[in-house]
Amino acid sequence: MPTAFIFVFFASFCSLFLFRKVAKRIGLVDKPNARKHHQGVIPLVGGVSIFTTLSFAFTLFSDVTPDTILFLVCAMILVITGVVDDRYDISFKLRLLIQAGVSFAMMLIGDKSLHNLGYLMGSEAIELSVAASYLITVLGVIGAINAFNMVDGIDGLLGGLASVTFGALGFMFLVDGNMDLAMTCGLIVTAILPYIMLNLGFPLGRRFKVFMGDAGSIFIGFTVIWLLIEATQGENNTYIRPVTALWVIAIPLMDMATIMVRRIRKGQSPFKPDREHLHHICQRIGLSSGMSLFVICTMAIVMAGVGIWSDMEKISESVMFASFLGVFAVYFFVISHIWRIITFIHKLFGTNRPIDFSLETSSQAPQQTNSEK
Repeated sequence: MPTAFIFVFFASFCSLFLFRKVAKRIGLVDKPNARKHHQGVIPLVGGVSIFTTLSFAFTLFSDVTPDTILFLVCAMILVITGVVDDRYDISFKLRLLIQAGVSFAMMLIGDKSLHNLGYLMGSEAIELSVAASYLITVLGVIGAINAFNMVDGIDGLLGGLASVTFGALGFMFLVDGNMDLAMTCGLIVTAILPYIMLNLGFPLGRRFKVFMGDAGSIFIGFTVIWLLIEATQGENNTYIRPVTALWVIAIPLMDMATIMVRRIRKGQSPFKPDREHLHHICQRIGLSSGMSLFVICTMAIVMAGVGIWSDMEKISESVMFASFLGVFAVYFFVISHIWRIITFIHKLFGTNRPIDFSLETSSQAPQQTNSEK
């Protein structure tokens, strides 16, 4: 086991340097423009590096089962789609179609679906029909992929939130005695760490900076939903209850849902980019990029911790679900009225700290890339 983790860390680190050279030659880079204010062209290779490293690791250090092959093939299709999108900016409709196709491959070939929602409404488990199960699974896959895609807006955030999610899942697998899936989560976090280091400029400075790219956010989102299905939908054994999954991915999920509802209310496409994500708001109220990263990741850790504690203490699933909806309602209200709340706080304490109201409807993006298109 230590050998596997050491191999993954150094393989991921070395592959980042290899792929960044290739990326610059083929134009797989993020360039500054009206929406992206970073300095210089940044290779979009984080996701390619992580996927490639994990593909070797899974085949070398674990049993290669039909499920492993199916996962790697589906993930490869999505990563290739992400690379093409990073390079040529393909239609979001085509991306959604491919994501739906991968969802059906999971269900029809691997028999992986969201068919049991647990005891959300009381004493009886919610078992879905085949048609409803297919629909919920497709929505779940597309939702998870795009939730993690949309949070990729400041340095370290996607890697940080992904590490929180995989770390939480790995802990639950470990507690329940599934060493294989616990090791899988550990290897994923290990593969992500070198990307986070270079993305944040540690230890080699900004010269070797890389971005995750859509290939990476898509791969991470797909891997999350795959492991959540493994954890919650087993016929003989489930490692976490379905409602716990909501807490494990709470921040990306709530951010995506809030943004989409607000865009639809404005008559806009739910996939239209803007500056109303949580990380944008944190920066616009005066937090630095590093502080925004710390605050959001801390929120994610707290939410995942509450979910894990509730699961281990066997808190009623209906109570957990109602509590999550309550937290989401508070989050939605605060984000929707954040400027009024901040203004009220300033008036209450007699401060006049400036707020970046001018950017509320601006097309300007933060100084880092946002993989959302």
